[in-house]
Amino acid sequence: MIKNVVEQMQQMAAMAATRPAAPMAGLAPASGSFATELQRSLARVSQAQEAAYAQAQAYELGMPGVSLDQVMIESQKAGIAFQATVQVRNRLIAAYQEISSMPV
Repeated sequence: MIKNVVEQMQQMAAMAATRPAAPMAGLAPASGSFATELQRSLARVSQAQEAAYAQAQAYELGMPGVSLDQVMIESQKAGIAFQATVQVRNRLIAAYQEISSMPV
């Protein structure tokens, strides 16, 4: 399920990168594009999930210095980051559908 959501977000980022944005008058250009920021965010969520998994594995193997509370905190961080990513995806899809249904 996680990979499916990440793949959908990456596809949306790729679509956003291929379409040139219309310049808005009076606004300075951003240092990074939306697609770039989206990819960075996805990478951070993926890193958080991998860190949580690594912490859990270390705890299960009985490695010294890894406590259960650290494992739970990392797991919750990764879960919250993933939930936020899903909500962003849902809002992006809703916005895209709303815009695509507008008359030209």
